[in-house]
Amino acid sequence: MEFNCTPIGVIHTSFDTKESAPIQGVFHPDAIGTVEILFEFAEGLLDIDLFSHLILLYHLDRATDVKLVLRPFLDDTPHGIFATRHPCRPSGIGLSIVKLLGREGNLLQVSGIDVLDGTPLLDIKPYVTRFDCFPEASEGWFSGKEKRAKPPGRE
Repeated sequence: MEFNCTPIGVIHTSFDTKESAPIQGVFHPDAIGTVEILFEFAEGLLDIDLFSHLILLYHLDRATDVKLVLRPFLDDTPHGIFATRHPCRPSGIGLSIVKLLGREGNLLQVSGIDVLDGTPLLDIKPYVTRFDCFPEASEGWFSGKEKRAKPPGRE
């Protein structure tokens, strides 16, 4: 089965290498970026500025070979790819939740971004606490994992 997806825009950041990009945006709330929506989709941004946070779905266009079991950035124990947020995924789809700082036309200024510059944007969804926040959810092996530098040779 094949699935084709047309990007609706591009994400611009100061991160031009995998090594320079944060592991998770929540660890870097000061990381600023711009989400550029293609003009033919800009009308779809109506009322986007009513939301404080957005969910960005994007294509991990520079990820390396798919790995079904790997040692993720925040742990040294191997885990299945679907139990991680590692970029070497079969689908090549990434997800980030960012804070919306402002909108100017087809450009969205965001913070807490952890994406490489030039990443193709697939979709935007508003973050709605009532729908997207489950305080009782288990964090699995992520529980208690703190921010750390990316271990060398992991992506």
